Amino acid sequence: MTLANKITIVRILLIPVFVLFAVYYGKSVELGQPEIWQRWAAIITFIVAAGTDGVDGWVARRFKQRSPLGAVLDPIADKGLLLAAIITLSLSKWTYGFPLWFPVLVIARDAVIVTGCLVVKHLNGHLEVKPSFIGKAATALQMIAIAWLMLQLPYHLYSVYAAGVFTLLSGVGYVLNGVGQVRHHDSPGETF
Repeated sequence: MTLANKITIVRILLIPVFVLFAVYYGKSVELGQPEIWQRWAAIITFIVAAGTDGVDGWVARRFKQRSPLGAVLDPIADKGLLLAAIITLSLSKWTYGFPLWFPVLVIARDAVIVTGCLVVKHLNGHLEVKPSFIGKAATALQMIAIAWLMLQLPYHLYSVYAAGVFTLLSGVGYVLNGVGQVRHHDSPGETF
């Protein structure tokens, strides 16, 4: 258990803390008595959890602590934090919330990607996964949309639409990449 892995585990443990603060704040809004401290506690918890993502990566590289466990835990922590925030902010009664199509799109894209990875791995015997610019942009825009919404800034739907477009495009890109890997495996003489 390396220091980098411990930091990642802290990020995972902060997810339910964030969800509790966000849900309780939503309940207070619903009752007409918003507890602003709960919203700020949710925001600070989210920022600390998101910030540990860069810290654990830096620690792993700097002190040569990369490990198979870290390679599994890090994406689980990242996706867990994003999905928890998107789902919680869609279902709780904050002043502004995500429209229902947004969490459905994010979850559907991730489900298609995971299923596609399993299919390509099964058919090819190996899988080559490379993060794309559009995929990284989608993640960044999802984070911006979450932050915009938690800060309760006006015009929050602009950030949601931008994140939605890039999420959809990245999903299509990953599917096309997977199809290309399967085709390339079926006909090794062809190049794509």
